[in-house]
Amino acid sequence: MKPTIYAPLLGILALGAGACSNVGSSTVSTPPYATFLAQGDSAAVATGLTDFRTALGGVLNAPNTAPTDSGRREINWDGAPAALTNVDTFPLGFFNANSKRGAVYATPGTGIRVDSSAFAGINPALADQFKAFSPKKLFMAVGSNRVEVDFKVVGTTNAGLVKGFGVVFSDVDRAGSTHVEFFDANGVRIADLQAPAKSGTHEFSFVGAVFASPLIARVVITSGDAALDGSTLDVSAGGTKDLVVMDDFVYGEPQPIQ
Repeated sequence: MKPTIYAPLLGILALGAGACSNVGSSTVSTPPYATFLAQGDSAAVATGLTDFRTALGGVLNAPNTAPTDSGRREINWDGAPAALTNVDTFPLGFFNANSKRGAVYATPGTGIRVDSSAFAGINPALADQFKAFSPKKLFMAVGSNRVEVDFKVVGTTNAGLVKGFGVVFSDVDRAGSTHVEFFDANGVRIADLQAPAKSGTHEFSFVGAVFASPLIARVVITSGDAALDGSTLDVSAGGTKDLVVMDDFVYGEPQPIQ
């Protein structure tokens, strides 16, 4: 059975393997949005991601190209330089100041990390835990399971708004452990979407939302139950916490706040 993706504002009713739908709002006044969820192997999640890209519209805008009024930006971490890989000090503004894509990060932890070893450098027990959706680098906050993405007009310090944002997660074992909160320019939460849990080993989950116009100023991602460390084991390995990491980020071209 192929579940549906329902996009009411875009006038689309599409079918996609490994994807399902949920259109909702956190308050009565919240604008409606299309929700894109996918779970399974890389092929199933790729199908959901393709549908999400179609809903965003336009083309993929390459890093360091000038701001434009349409299209999307993507971060798959594999372009991070070797000197900034497998360290806990990846620059929070790298994807707006160096590889310009209009995204600036923050975390209540001590930093963010792009990793090419499935985080085995943090905990050798994780070597076989996580699989990359777009090989081979993955992403996670350091000392926290939460990371924030603030959008900027590409290459500037001016706050931006995007019409949609989606993220691929690796190894979501437990429903409710992983979710993405979407906020508007006034700091109002306009959506809160849970990533679907996996049904097998080394599977992926995708969650994304698309609004009719650019409304999203910031997203806050809760990735699993706990931060990665040298001793905590995943529930699938006999631990008590669902450990989850991230791969591809896909979002609309950041637009100036009018």
